[in-house]
Amino acid sequence: MVIIAQLATSFVAASGFGILFNAPAQRLWQCGTIGMAGWILYYGLVQQGMYVVPATTFAAMLVAVMTQICAKVYKTPIIVFHVSGVIPLVPGGVAYDAMRNFVENDYNTAVQLSAQVMLLAGGIAIGLMFSEVVNQLIKKFPLKQKR
Repeated sequence: MVIIAQLATSFVAASGFGILFNAPAQRLWQCGTIGMAGWILYYGLVQQGMYVVPATTFAAMLVAVMTQICAKVYKTPIIVFHVSGVIPLVPGGVAYDAMRNFVENDYNTAVQLSAQVMLLAGGIAIGLMFSEVVNQLIKKFPLKQKR
């Protein structure tokens, strides 16, 4: 039952942000699916005992690969899928807790949470960048077909 709730909420979150960022209405399904896939990978990896930073990086890589594919298939700018697809991975709750601890003068906890937010944001950036690098390498060095 928990998985179904995770699937539904991540799909709604990604699709909702697609609406918020004016994604084309006919692409909201793909935006939600990409966000849902990234979140489920992240959730599954964390449930298996992986630390949250590499899990976020792998999930961002999946999001980036799926956005590359959807952008080509549906002839839509890649940013439409990137923005809404990565939203479930953004560490908003951790950032909120970090700021709350700063305000409450609990600086040790605040600095630890802030560092985690930076690592998570870096993991998202690395995941998105990795996919683009692989895509550029594939374009530059296409596989030679046998004749």
